[in-house]
Amino acid sequence: MTLHPCQIAEIVGGTIINNCNNVYVSEYLTDSRLLLFPAKTVFFAIKTDYNDGHFYIDELYQKGVRAFVIANPEFPFFDYDEAVFIVVENVVEALQNLAIFHRLRLTSKIVGITGSNGKTIVKEWLKQILERQFYVAASPKSYNSQIGVPLSIFQADDNHNIAIFEAGISCPGEMQRLQKMIRPNVGIITNIGDAHGENFTSQHEKLQEKLVLFSEAEVLIYNSDQKELSNVVADFSNKHGIKTFSWGNSEFDNLQIFMKKESQDHVFLQAAYHNRTFSLELPFTDQVSIENAMHCFAAALCCNMKTEDIVEEMKFLQPVALRLELHRGINGCAIINDSYNLDVESLKSALDFLQHQNGYAKKTLILSDIFQSKKSGNILYQDVADLIAEKNINRFIGIGDALYEFKSLFPGNALFFESTEQFIQNARLLCFENELILLKGARHFQFEKISRILRQHTHETTLEINLNAVAHNFKYFRSKAKQAKVMAMVKASAYGSGSEEIANVLQFYGADYLVVAYTDEGVALRKAKITIPIMVINPENESFDDIIAYNLEPEIYSFRSLDLFEKAVKRHLFYQSTVVRFHIKLDTGMRRLGFMQEDIPELIKRLKKLKNSRVVSVFSHFAGSDDPVMDDFSQMQIERFEAMSKEISDSLDYSILRHINNSAAIVRFPLSRFDMVRLGIGLYGISSNEEEQLQLLPVNRLLTVVSQIKNVPKGDYIGYNQGFKAERDITIAILPIGYADGLPRSLKNRGKVWLNGTLCSMIGNICMDMCMIDISNVHANEGDQVEIFGINQSLHAFSAQAGTIPYEILTGISPRVKRIYVQE
Repeated sequence: MTLHPCQIAEIVGGTIINNCNNVYVSEYLTDSRLLLFPAKTVFFAIKTDYNDGHFYIDELYQKGVRAFVIANPEFPFFDYDEAVFIVVENVVEALQNLAIFHRLRLTSKIVGITGSNGKTIVKEWLKQILERQFYVAASPKSYNSQIGVPLSIFQADDNHNIAIFEAGISCPGEMQRLQKMIRPNVGIITNIGDAHGENFTSQHEKLQEKLVLFSEAEVLIYNSDQKELSNVVADFSNKHGIKTFSWGNSEFDNLQIFMKKESQDHVFLQAAYHNRTFSLELPFTDQVSIENAMHCFAAALCCNMKTEDIVEEMKFLQPVALRLELHRGINGCAIINDSYNLDVESLKSALDFLQHQNGYAKKTLILSDIFQSKKSGNILYQDVADLIAEKNINRFIGIGDALYEFKSLFPGNALFFESTEQFIQNARLLCFENELILLKGARHFQFEKISRILRQHTHETTLEINLNAVAHNFKYFRSKAKQAKVMAMVKASAYGSGSEEIANVLQFYGADYLVVAYTDEGVALRKAKITIPIMVINPENESFDDIIAYNLEPEIYSFRSLDLFEKAVKRHLFYQSTVVRFHIKLDTGMRRLGFMQEDIPELIKRLKKLKNSRVVSVFSHFAGSDDPVMDDFSQMQIERFEAMSKEISDSLDYSILRHINNSAAIVRFPLSRFDMVRLGIGLYGISSNEEEQLQLLPVNRLLTVVSQIKNVPKGDYIGYNQGFKAERDITIAILPIGYADGLPRSLKNRGKVWLNGTLCSMIGNICMDMCMIDISNVHANEGDQVEIFGINQSLHAFSAQAGTIPYEILTGISPRVKRIYVQE
């Protein structure tokens, strides 16, 4: 949809400032970091609890954006004389009104999906099925919110036969606005569960709210086996005169499922539609996936697809990667595998993720032919070439006949292969080294084969690190910090999560400072292209030269460390005349590192004499801010810090930052936030406060698999030193994780792990590389995934079983455990 800003202003009811006749836009942006084509972009400056889009207008203007929708009538418009501004009362409503305008112009059949769970899976699978016969648009990722829905709608045009949009809500009243934008012809209500129910008085109220999406639909699809859902849908459809399409086990269902047979990894269903019985094979066995697949089958029927064509497509449903995964690869490479689906919009999203990863000498894209486009090959691949140029891809490799045909559109150093097999045959000659490689392929090309040869081979125990959860937790604490800056801890390899990867996320989301323990950690971050300030809290005696050379900022906690620092600064002046920044640590009661109260007069004298160095901040450390029993002591520390830091601040002729609050204190002691707060364990989803814990997302998930299953008779002993005796006949599983991986030996006969919906007990002594669990009460197979901690068992619970704290568990996970970084 290409529009002039004057047209946009008329549609959204805005006022034009600085009218520019030569500006036309077709790209609609709400996140400044995702800018692709500046000259064709209009930016909506949305203000949220966490951020304000108005702050990024200057940056976007410098990059070439010339159209903005804003809500601040006092903005200095005339400083940007080449830009046009549309001033509105509410930027989000303006975005939505523009989406409503676009939706009313679409002639495509619209499928709308809502429910408590499964929306994105159903959307992606339905798209896979329908693409056999139709040109399909769909919401990218999980774009189902008040902002995500309009962005999704802008991606559809009249070339699309069908458009699929999902809608998610968390509060009463939200769905009405989404309904006005989506206006689905075909509706799917997946299910009703507990997710996002905290703002509703009952499940019934939440269900009624979700059904608002379908108030003007032609047909509504649902599973009749969900009785509460079925009853409410019946009342709703009668009230609004909507046709329903039910599927389930009842003979009265439009699509009846009456027999199910499972093999190891497939399920075979007998079904009936229009008095015709047919067989259906699905490539999975779990009930949730079966339900999601049947919603898709019903929707495809409602989109006039033939039964036999749907049956054929269902055999090949691919797992939906709701997140991008970053794996360690060969020769210092990292691999991002996003090869389950391919169109231009998903390519844009994957390239955004690639662009925001730092620390690699080169960024490489391996791309297959794109099938789902009505554009001519010349136009389609010119668009792809422009994307690659915009994202500064260093090396491009194209696979497929179409890319080979249009290779002249791409840079001269690009390589092309006619098939995946041809690429694999030549892969060793391509010399992949220290590259970040994005695999983006249509499923026909089987890029998983490429992933296997490029990935580093390690054992089957992995630590998943959810980068979305890191971002969520950071934004939560930043909102609680109010106006204070945020300093984030990435010491000890970011509590075992990988300092470079976590630092990259924090830099992306605007952290003010990072903290490492030792100089070499800071040097590694600088080499990984982390540019924000970094404080080193344990500078070794011989490390000050590196600290200065790599623009790090040391913590100075004693007169001896101050002496060493001064000498290093003097040495450095021979090479470069710069002001070196540092931080002062005060001991207010913990009796660890830091200057004492009696040191302050002498310290001030020394600070006033310093040349070519400057105090950035003065700070202290709580002894127990998370413990209510210690609140009086914590308050005493705050008062001491206030007095000591003020004495130093008042003596200097420049301003400094002051900080004492850690993760727990950010919320518990709001009056002591001062100028900056330090975010540590809270960043990784851990809080000692039960209410606050509910607001955080778990970042780490330790996973392994079942290596072997065996039956143990009553009376047999298990493990080293006969650590466990079977008091009855039991079934055990051996897991490839032990104390060399970071599993504490204290878990002997007391630890729990999560396997197929059940907590299973660890039995016997923990071995170096293995442990054993009792699976007598759970059905399991060799190769099944086992969660040590994460989503189903919290890190809090697991560390309590081990008799320790979450910090120790996280930082003790061995480097040999493969880290996998995931992001939706």
